[in-house]
Amino acid sequence: MSKVAIIGLGHVGATTAYTLVSRDLVDELVLFDKHEKIVTSQYKDLKDGQVGLNSHVKVMRPSISELKDTDIIIFSAGKISVQHGSGNRFDELNYTKKVAEEWGPKLKEAGFNGILIDITNPCDVITRHLQELSGLPKNHVFGTGTSLDTARMKQAVSDKLGIHPNSVHGYVLGEHGESQFVPWTSVRVENTILSDRLDNEEQDALEKQAKQNGVDIFFGKGFTSYGIANQAALIVQTVLSDSKKIMPVSCFNEKEGLYIGEPALIGRDGVEKIFPLDLAENEQKKWDASVKSIQEMYDAI
Repeated sequence: MSKVAIIGLGHVGATTAYTLVSRDLVDELVLFDKHEKIVTSQYKDLKDGQVGLNSHVKVMRPSISELKDTDIIIFSAGKISVQHGSGNRFDELNYTKKVAEEWGPKLKEAGFNGILIDITNPCDVITRHLQELSGLPKNHVFGTGTSLDTARMKQAVSDKLGIHPNSVHGYVLGEHGESQFVPWTSVRVENTILSDRLDNEEQDALEKQAKQNGVDIFFGKGFTSYGIANQAALIVQTVLSDSKKIMPVSCFNEKEGLYIGEPALIGRDGVEKIFPLDLAENEQKKWDASVKSIQEMYDAI
């Protein structure tokens, strides 16, 4: 039996819940939100949404006691309206740090000892804050990080080269935010490294297009949901199946002393190994800038 809890049922949390249910990835799903009406409505809607499927997920109303034997908690509590007008994840920090400070001790008191996956922004900072507040092992707490940004990069390359996004192998590194970057010397299609195939201008254009796609989604409908819900569901599936998949997540980097997006081996024990990339000189400068950006945001707490 697998049990997952979602804390925060806004656009992202609700879409993630439906993705888990529709793909039949969990046995039990516990819903949490500070608004009781939202919990009730999502609870009933998710139950209705399963009628006719060849599977059944037990959807459960919120109870802190349920967290003790929960395998995975997805933390998606936030207030996306704070970003309206700027689109800057840093603007959410004053709100989301308080939500993390509310829930961190609750998780400890509930005896939760599973895997905590953070989606809430600014992702790298809130993930670190949650780990420190909950007292959970660092490898059991990680964020979706640059998984969505990586998906957008692959989609941009896919559109340009006319291939399936899954045929693009590589990652976006660093902050899930403005200082993220693509190390093109590590991105390949077939047996070709894209830094050899594309000139600097083409690389920059693709990186800008990937970011712009995210901007278009956010300012077009006021939030993003399907892309991040898909990544969260893939991570949940990887943990529960212990499939040892390498994914770009926000994990604790011992050298830098903070959480940052980079490829890591994900399994039943959370982050089981990290794979630092061999960066070119210009890429290392971007990495250092991203580390600095994340640390400055964390210091703001």
